[in-house]
Amino acid sequence: MADVLKIGLIGCGTVGQGVVELLRIEGDEIARKVGLRLDLARVADRDRGQPAKVGVPADRITTNVRDILEDPSISVVIELVGGTTIAKEFVLQALRAGKHVVTANKALLAKHGREIYRTAREAGRCVAFEASCGGGIPLILPIREGLVANRISAIYGILNGTCNYILSEMDEKGKSYAQALSEAQEAGYAELDPTLDVNGTDTAHKLAVLASLAFMADVEFDRIHIEGIESLEAQDLAAGRELGYVCKLLGIAGRTEAGLSLRVHPAFVSRSHPLAGSSGSFNAISVYGNWVGHTLYYGRGAGQKPTASAVVADLVGIAVGNTARAFERFRTLNDVNAEPVYVPIDDLHLRYYVRLMVADRAGVMAQITRCFGDLGIGLRAITQHEPTDDAPDGTVPVVVLTHKTREGEMKRALAAIAALDAVRAAPVTIRLVEEHEEYSS
Repeated sequence: MADVLKIGLIGCGTVGQGVVELLRIEGDEIARKVGLRLDLARVADRDRGQPAKVGVPADRITTNVRDILEDPSISVVIELVGGTTIAKEFVLQALRAGKHVVTANKALLAKHGREIYRTAREAGRCVAFEASCGGGIPLILPIREGLVANRISAIYGILNGTCNYILSEMDEKGKSYAQALSEAQEAGYAELDPTLDVNGTDTAHKLAVLASLAFMADVEFDRIHIEGIESLEAQDLAAGRELGYVCKLLGIAGRTEAGLSLRVHPAFVSRSHPLAGSSGSFNAISVYGNWVGHTLYYGRGAGQKPTASAVVADLVGIAVGNTARAFERFRTLNDVNAEPVYVPIDDLHLRYYVRLMVADRAGVMAQITRCFGDLGIGLRAITQHEPTDDAPDGTVPVVVLTHKTREGEMKRALAAIAALDAVRAAPVTIRLVEEHEEYSS
């Protein structure tokens, strides 16, 4: 173990500046803990002013990434550029130059993990990515090593703080989606362009990384079913609250006899569910193992300081040799595993919340229940609510809760219901998620 680990940082935006600050403030304490010093030898950014803002000396700042890649004294490269194009090239070049890589780039790993891991092995280097999923929450290390004795059966994750903040504001304060999003942007919890967050893509990137690791499978990102929160309405969250549910955007990966089920979508969970208490910008991830049972990981899922914390943890893991040994030894990543069998969402058996806007006249309920009954879908509850202020005259909301049914049949039933003359708007559907069986094979 060397006394000093020389590091090159590519990309000194919000998280990069957090890494610089953390190493400056906590460097001595980290050195006391692990017996070596992490030396940020070079920082590359298109704008020299970015690293200068956080005190990086001028002689350590460059606008040319090659100054890092071609420096033989630099052992580790941190990639914090983001995206899947130029970032991919930087990572591959760093590995081929004989340098270990630390990255927080979940999109890059979700889409190109196989190639990146393979390149690392060919170069005798490693890739560390704790910061890619869950921000500052230790998650990759526990799944890979802490739960190594277990056959993981499922992951249920609130993996996007922006969505969790928006849904919390809608649920707890009755705000509209547009209002909650605007306030999230003002508070810094949402990007100016929040598309990848609110449409579920960010959660799916993280789910792909976690599922590949947990299930030892070469997961294809494009095989994940993805729905976002953009179309959710406050009235449905309010109705769910009356029924004892809270709405969360969940990334769900499950092992079934037929294969892997991978999906991202809004879901109602009971207020007694372990994930229900995660509000605001926090993340919470449940991981189920056949020996340990239910484990829960909770904390800040994004942000400068939490993400920097995870990046520096990866630096230490590389510095002391643990990460490189684990990367070489463990057979858990995409490049050394086969593509799994995927279970289409239409084949899953789930429960559903359905809201229908229907004409307020006799016989409508019978028509609706017939559409469900014709496809063998059992109803747990059906309730006609008072019309909302913005509902057209003569139109009332009807809320239905179903028993478990195959999603394919549910879609057929909803299509039949939508075609009824008495139904005045497209049905609104939110899946219900129940507590996973703690000890399952």
